[in-house]
Amino acid sequence: MADVTLSHLSKSFGATNALTDVSMDIPDGAFVVLLGPTGAGKTTTLRLIAGLDRPDTGDIQIDGASVLKDTPAQRDVAMVFQQYSLYPHLTVRDNLAFPLRSPIIAMPEAQIATEVQKVAEVLRIAHKLDNKATNLSGGEMQRVSIGRALVRRPRIYLMDEPLSSLDAKLRADLRIELKRIHAELGATFLYVTHDQIEAMTMATHVGVLDRGRLVQYGPPREIYENPVSTYVASRLGQPRINLLPAATFPGAPPKAAQIGLRPEHIAQGEGQPATVRRVEHLGDQTRLHLTLGPHDLITLSDAHTPLRPGDTLPIQPRNPLWFDASGNRI
Repeated sequence: MADVTLSHLSKSFGATNALTDVSMDIPDGAFVVLLGPTGAGKTTTLRLIAGLDRPDTGDIQIDGASVLKDTPAQRDVAMVFQQYSLYPHLTVRDNLAFPLRSPIIAMPEAQIATEVQKVAEVLRIAHKLDNKATNLSGGEMQRVSIGRALVRRPRIYLMDEPLSSLDAKLRADLRIELKRIHAELGATFLYVTHDQIEAMTMATHVGVLDRGRLVQYGPPREIYENPVSTYVASRLGQPRINLLPAATFPGAPPKAAQIGLRPEHIAQGEGQPATVRRVEHLGDQTRLHLTLGPHDLITLSDAHTPLRPGDTLPIQPRNPLWFDASGNRI
């Protein structure tokens, strides 16, 4: 495995700035998630590391050595895409073996059989090895696609929204599988997503991108608790953070334009009267949709709360986040 260092990377496509001055250290064995909406620069970052595109400025180092002059094959990285990209006429076994039979690796067939079996067992698809790729479910096809990357044992795994085309149940299952695989292999993962749940549950580090700029980078808990802006605060957390005018509650610091309240940071029983608009029972907890004056907000309550729409609930902030008029954290 390897560490990766991005130094002042910039990349434009015509008049569009895809990345601007991005610097990031990806430690050996980390699971780094790049988070942001479409157009934030996530896939461009992966393609630059993989060598599929070249940066306009900046450097990329893997294990301390620049790879800008290296071909994608020389960089020894593996990429998993959103689409499965399998060979439909081949069996699962041959799809997994395909990278190992390339002229660059040219692994002996006996060793290929051993490596394929190991990866199939890790991904829990050993019983499917003799099936054609076309006879698999969506989740199984994505496991094979991931397996083709794992079997190579590259220096770094690059994953471009590999779970986004799966249904919710399969996404949840494969999130657990990927985290387990990461722990077992001790591998370096760089994973792109717009899904905050994937970021919170899998990442050791999260990089939040906004229109080609890296606006915050660190452990997911740190970014959740100490976002640098309203943009970052809105990227993590489900339900999303409540952003209200600073004057909604007393005690705003100078220059504060907005107050940010995570749903769990709204104390109930004292304070200003809010009206319950909707009650969502989720089993282990309940979400309360409230109206406070002209503003809507969401908070959490006990699973067995007796509150009903139309009830009045006094609320007040607890551990609020304050932001200025530009959305920057105060």
